[in-house]
Amino acid sequence: MAEYKSDIEIAQEATMLPISEVAAKAGLTEDQLEHYGKVKAKVDINSMKDMPSRAKLILVTAINPTPAGEGKTTTSVGLADAMNLTGRQTMLCLREPSLGPVFGVKGGAAGGGYAQVVPMEDINLHFTGDFHAIGAANNLIAAMLDNAIKWDNKLNIDPRRVIWRRCVDMNDRQLRNVVDGMGGIPDGVPRQDGFDITVASEVMAAFCLASDLDDLKARLGRMVVAYTYDRKPVTVHDLNAEGACTALLKDAIKPNLVQTLENNPAFVHGGPFANIAHGCNSVMATTTAMKMADYVVTEAGFGADLGAEKFFDIKCRATGLKPSAVVIVATVRALKYNGGVPKAELTTENLEALEAGMPNLLQHVSNIKDVYGLPCVVAINAFPTDTKAARRQRGPLRGVGQGRQGRRRACRRGRAPVRRAERLPLLLRHG
Repeated sequence: MAEYKSDIEIAQEATMLPISEVAAKAGLTEDQLEHYGKVKAKVDINSMKDMPSRAKLILVTAINPTPAGEGKTTTSVGLADAMNLTGRQTMLCLREPSLGPVFGVKGGAAGGGYAQVVPMEDINLHFTGDFHAIGAANNLIAAMLDNAIKWDNKLNIDPRRVIWRRCVDMNDRQLRNVVDGMGGIPDGVPRQDGFDITVASEVMAAFCLASDLDDLKARLGRMVVAYTYDRKPVTVHDLNAEGACTALLKDAIKPNLVQTLENNPAFVHGGPFANIAHGCNSVMATTTAMKMADYVVTEAGFGADLGAEKFFDIKCRATGLKPSAVVIVATVRALKYNGGVPKAELTTENLEALEAGMPNLLQHVSNIKDVYGLPCVVAINAFPTDTKAARRQRGPLRGVGQGRQGRRRACRRGRAPVRRAERLPLLLRHG
C-alpha cells in the first residue's frame, strides 16, 4: 500500500494566512475581530445582529458510523473548499472537538487529509478556552447547589434527588460515580455524585441553542438541578446562579473564526454530543455565517437518525433555519459494519456484507427525502483499504443523487420547507 502523510504532517506543512486576511474574505473588518494569536479570532456578533440572513444551508450527515467515524467533518471541509473554488462564497460551521474523544479511540475532529481546519492542534486541544468556560459554569452551578444544601437548605432540596453532575472534558471512568462531601461538617453534606464529560453538560446544550446572551441566561435559569423532599423541581434560577454562569460565558459565546487548508473561513464553535444533546455547532455561529456568505455548510453528529434528526427537530425548529440540501456520508467500511462485519475485519473485502449494509444507507436516504422532504446527495468517502470491487458496488444507489450533478440540483432548489419527524407536544411530553 502506498505511503500517505498523516493528518498532522499535512496540517503542520500548511501555509496559514493571518486571520485578518481570512476574515476579509468573509467581509469582516479588523474592528469585528478579537484576536487569539495570529491565526484564530472571535467575532463580534453584535455588529452583525441587524444584517439579513442570505445563505443557503447545506447539512452534512452520515449513515450509522463505525467507532472511528466516517468523515462528516472531512466531507464538510472538502465541500466548502470545492464550492469556494468554483466561485460560490461559502462559510463552514463545525463543532469544537472534545478532549475525551481526541485522546480516545476516535481521535481529533478537525477533518483529515487535505480537508482540514487549522491550526489543527489548537482546535483539538484548548483552542480559545470555550470548553473550559462551559465546564466552569457547570461546576459553579454544582458548587452553589451543594452550598445551598449545606447552609440551612432553605430550598428544601433532597440530597438523594440531586440530578446535576459535575463535569470535566476528559474520558475518566473513575469519576462517573463518586461520593463527595466526606471531609466532615466544614466540607459539605456527603452524597452520591458524579462527573460527565463537558460536552454532555446541559450548559453546553443551552449554550449552543442560545441566540444571544439574554437568551442564554434565560435558558440556563430554566435548567433543573434537583428535586425537593416533596418532589418539586429546583432550577438554576432558584439558586440565583444564572447571572454568574452567563458572566463566565460572555466571551465564549462569540464564534471562533479559523481557516481551512485552502485558507477559506470557518466557524468552529460549541460541541454538544448528539447522543445526549442535539449534536450541532452553536446557533450563534450558524446564524452569523448565514449573514456572511451565499452558502453555509454545517454538520450534525453521529448518523442521520440521531444528529440530523435533532438538527431538524430541535435546532431548525428553535431558530427557523431551513436547509436547502443534505449530504449523507457513507464509507465502504461502515456499510460492511452495518452488514454484520466485526470492527477488526473491516479492512478485508467482503462484498456480501457490503450488500447487506446497503439498506442502512437507503433508509437514511428515505428518511431525509420522504420524512423531511429535503433533497439529498450521497458522498462516498473513500479509504486506501477500499478495493476496486467494493467501490464499484453501487447498484442499490442508482437514482440517489451523487457527485457534481446531484449537488448542483440539490442546491438549486433554494430553501425547502422542513417537515418534522416529531410533533412538539410529543417531544415535550417525553422530556
